[in-house]
Parts: sequence; C-alpha cells; structure tokens
Amino acid sequence: MDSYAVGFSRPDRWSQSRPVQTTSTWHAVEAHRPPGELDGEVELAACGAIVQVWGSQRWERVGASRTACAECQSIADRELSRAG
Repeated sequence: MDSYAVGFSRPDRWSQSRPVQTTSTWHAVEAHRPPGELDGEVELAACGAIVQVWGSQRWERVGASRTACAECQSIADRELSRAG
C-alpha cells in the first residue's frame, strides 16, 4: 500500500446507557483511489474500525497526531516503509 486516506469515527451517539470513551478518532484507510474520490464514503480502516473518509485530510499529517489510532499508525508505518 503506498497511500492512506483519513477516516473519522465517532462514538455511537444512540447508546446513552453505555457511553463510548475514545480518543483515537482518526484512522488510516487504504486508498486504492485518490482520497478526494473517497470523500464522505464509509470504509473499513486498517485497524478494522468502520469510518467515514475525510478526503481533504492527509494521513501524513493526521497520523502523527495524538488523536490518531495507534494500531492504524503502526500498520500504516509498516506498510509505507515496505513500499518506499
């Protein structure tokens, strides 16, 4: 994989009895097309989370933030280093 799009997940707002605590809202999504073409689509992240793609964001920037999924960071770093 040579590129990743950015996906955003949010806690389930319909489950008030079991609030979800998450700080890893940004995920890596394998981009087989330009990320802009995936904008708004629901995809499966590298870690397995279901996310909505934000085509205007770049994984290279968002993936380095504190709110990025650690598992996605690990997978993307490993795959991008193989491709490079």
